[in-house]
Parts: sequence; structure tokens; C-alpha cells
Amino acid sequence: MSIYSLNTFKETLGNNEYPGRGIVIGKTHDGKKAAIAYFIMGRSENSRNRVFVEEGSNITIYPYDESKVEDPSLIIYSPIRVFENKVIVTNGNQTDTIYEHLEKGKCFKHALDTREFEPDGPTFTPRISGILYLGEGDFCYDLSILKSADEKGSACNRYYFQYKSIPGVGHMIHTYNHNGNPIPTFTGEPKRMEMIDDIDDFTCEIWNDLNEDNKISLVTKFIDLETGETETRVINKFTK
Repeated sequence: MSIYSLNTFKETLGNNEYPGRGIVIGKTHDGKKAAIAYFIMGRSENSRNRVFVEEGSNITIYPYDESKVEDPSLIIYSPIRVFENKVIVTNGNQTDTIYEHLEKGKCFKHALDTREFEPDGPTFTPRISGILYLGEGDFCYDLSILKSADEKGSACNRYYFQYKSIPGVGHMIHTYNHNGNPIPTFTGEPKRMEMIDDIDDFTCEIWNDLNEDNKISLVTKFIDLETGETETRVINKFTK
């Protein structure tokens, strides 16, 4: 297979019981829209106890049942926030860190250099983050993963990836390679994905390919590169 080959969501997610939390950013095949997706999965009761709520241009995660919350710091956060012409998407409260640094005139990388993987040993879940920079009729985007350097959590390795938008091409990064005990951290570069033109098809494709037992919530956004119009879809396994 060529290094430039594209993966389908069915190929990448359909046979993976537990990729964890995942980010997709790319351009639709017709070249007209920027596309973003963020999904969460859960194995424990604390991880499953979540719903996505749309709040203006932002998305926030809330507990489905507040009485069952064990550690709110790791499950309640805003995975998507918009700052000026930038869309931030992450799997944790580093969304706010990035937003605050942008407000101060600093950058995505500078913000993430102040953060590490999640303190949930022995898993040490990676922090995955993305940012989409909208320009005149086009965009570019960055992805990042912060992960433990070893099984003890003694140091943090930081990886940054920068992309120009190409019609029909996106990139996906997720927290884990697959299910396991201990669960293995994502390795390698973000995966090159074949993008879809219609937001409803895009949303259904990802949702249907996620493992039925472990998927919890999904949000997708399309941004029209000519008009700036945004469409959002949210699917929750549980409804609040």
C-alpha cells in the first residue's frame, strides 16, 4: 500500500473494539468544506456517563447521571471551542489551555508545551488535540499527541503534525491503538482518511463504524469555505 493511500472509516474503526477518543480533521472531497469530528468511547462506568451538549459554536461534555460522577476533571470539559477564525478540538481540558494562550497571542504548540498526558496511571491516557485555521476560502490544520514516555509516567513526549488541506483527505488521531490490559497508547502518525462530502453521511459512517458496546458520543462540524456557514451534528448513546 502506498504511503499516500487513504483509509476508510470502516477499515480503520470497524474492526477496532476500542480506539478510545478520536479527532478527525480534513477537507470534503468536493473541496468546499472543512470537516471536523470528535468521538468518545468508554469502558468504565465513569467514562460511559457522558453526553455532548451544543452551546452556541462550542461543545461541552456533561455527565449523563451526575450522581455517578467519580472524577469530573477527566470527563467534564469542552472538546470544541471557537476562537476568532480558529476551531480547537481536544480530548480534555487542554481545550481551555489552548484557547487562553490564543487570547494572549500565543500559539497551539506553546499552549500544549505546558501540558502533559492525563494523570490516570497506569493508563496515562494521551492528550490529543487539533486546531483548524480558517483563511480566505481555505484552511490548514495541526494535530498533536502528548503521551507518556514509559509505563511509569516519568516523562512526557510531545508530537506535532501540520497539514495543508487537500480535497478528499483528512487525518485521524485517537488515544489508543486498540483494546487491551494495559490499554496500548496510539503510536505512529495520524491516519490519512478518505473524507465524505455530506455531513449526515460523514456522521453516520463514523458512528456506525464505532464499536456498539463502547461508543458513547460523537460530534461533527462542517464549515463552508465560501460562506463560513457551519453545520453541526451531535449523537449521544444516552440522552439527557
